[in-house]
Amino acid sequence: MKFNGIDFDTYFNNYPDENGYFGKYGGVYIDDKLKAAMAEITEAYYSICQSRKFIAELRRIRKEFQGRPTPVTHLERLSDALGGKVQLYAKREDLNHSGAHKLNHCMGEALLAKYMGKKKVIAETGA
Repeated sequence: MKFNGIDFDTYFNNYPDENGYFGKYGGVYIDDKLKAAMAEITEAYYSICQSRKFIAELRRIRKEFQGRPTPVTHLERLSDALGGKVQLYAKREDLNHSGAHKLNHCMGEALLAKYMGKKKVIAETGA
């Protein structure tokens, strides 16, 4: 599929490039003081991201502590109110504690820190 001159059938085979760029966009800025720590984190992630043990533990954490996967709920009365021609469903992200996106990141990052043998984690939501 092509859109605006981009062939999306091959796009992800070519991007991001070795510097993290998607064409003229992308990349990262990391202060020189943090480059070694980020390289350590990246190496640790790639060494365990395919590990069955890591994936199983992350799934257990998401199920037992995050309430994942969140249920899909049929909105029967609203569907009926619309004449029954349309059946509406809602993905219940509201059931996640403190906002889904925060926990999605933090649980995996904390588990990675555990596997790296780290004893402290500093969390910043940017909120």
